[in-house]
Amino acid sequence: MMKRLILTFIFCVITVLGHAQTKIDPKTIAAKMQWFQDAKLGIFIHAGIYSVNGIDESWSFHNKKISYADYMKQLNGFTLKHYDPTFWAELIKESGARYAVITTKHHDGVAMYDTKKDNLSIVKATPAKMDMIKPLFDELRKRDIKCGAYFSLIDWSHPDYPGFLKDSSRYNVKDDDARWNRFRDFFQGQIKEIGEKFNPDLWWFDGDWEHSAEEWESEKVRRIILTKNPAAIINGRLQGYGDYTTPEQNFPVSRPPYNWWELCMTTNDNWGYQQHDQNWKTPYEIISIFVDAVANGGNLLLDIGPKEDGTIPPEEINILKELGAWNKKNGEAIFNTVAGIPQGHFYGPTTLSKDSTTLYLFVHGKTSGQLMLKGLDNKIKDISVVGTGTKLNHKVVGKISWSPVPGLVYINLPEGVQDKYITVLKLKLDKPIKLYRGQGGL
Repeated sequence: MMKRLILTFIFCVITVLGHAQTKIDPKTIAAKMQWFQDAKLGIFIHAGIYSVNGIDESWSFHNKKISYADYMKQLNGFTLKHYDPTFWAELIKESGARYAVITTKHHDGVAMYDTKKDNLSIVKATPAKMDMIKPLFDELRKRDIKCGAYFSLIDWSHPDYPGFLKDSSRYNVKDDDARWNRFRDFFQGQIKEIGEKFNPDLWWFDGDWEHSAEEWESEKVRRIILTKNPAAIINGRLQGYGDYTTPEQNFPVSRPPYNWWELCMTTNDNWGYQQHDQNWKTPYEIISIFVDAVANGGNLLLDIGPKEDGTIPPEEINILKELGAWNKKNGEAIFNTVAGIPQGHFYGPTTLSKDSTTLYLFVHGKTSGQLMLKGLDNKIKDISVVGTGTKLNHKVVGKISWSPVPGLVYINLPEGVQDKYITVLKLKLDKPIKLYRGQGGL
């Protein structure tokens, strides 16, 4: 057991270090990262042929749950006959999201656009016979939503890629430079294609773990992207040449040590559509995860998995609509804010206005009665409930006139003013927030 724990810890450390942004100076990218920092919410879209049978995207054949041949038969069932990019874009807009990321190619190598680099695309090899990406990007941009392209560096279908199945490999890179160079030309050519066709605002790479930065030529890949669009943002899965980090599924207990970060998370337990997976997160759970990410200075990239016909499961539609309704009511405490105060001052998430003169407190569930705020060395000018404007009373307890230590603030939250998911309180302060972080006494 101890050995297993040690190995798990080592793996986690290696994973974090492997995705560390060691090559990029944050000061050089701060300007282009501003919209991302303000965005707070993105929608991730895992669209692919794996939705036909509702199986693990790419991993199902890699891990031998299904044969590669049977996996690829799904090409014949991918129709997109009800694909409505206008509806998708409207739903994303309604959710409150400021950006969206869609798969342009997963590890299975199936391009969701009309690639000229091979014939493995939904345009050439499926009944859909259409490019998914451009119509969606066009609709998103009409609504001022930034557009992101997921791209797998791995391509387990390409004959010149070394990997294929979990326990096998076509060849060793160091033994066949010519073959590896052909693959690099191929995947870098697709990146150039995507840049020319769609000009993504954000690139969401995946699969970098199978090779080193030198083998991927990560620095060159970054240069290819930024030559086309100097303002493009790149996620941290490019072996040290990304702009931000993106923990997956597991929420960090404390803020990741990066200037910018994003939590990517599913609405149930899988990225792509799987009919058997009915373990949907509730709107409350999604909203609470979202609030925690924002309170820690990050974003939430919330995933949906459309069906093979282009429709979105009703459970995901409901989640996005409920999230949107909550954002419409409470958005001032989320968008264009910064991370809140350190843990321990308030028993819940918090955010701050950019000038730090307004503090937002997030209160879960049906809480009512007195709430306590510790260490606030400010005078409170006004407290109200966001979305309704209801004014609240407060009092300061334990403040001694001759002591610099502030008293405890108790806020009375009456019954009947609670949001059905998370209630937000707005505290207007007399000046930029000042916190007492001492141990009490003199």
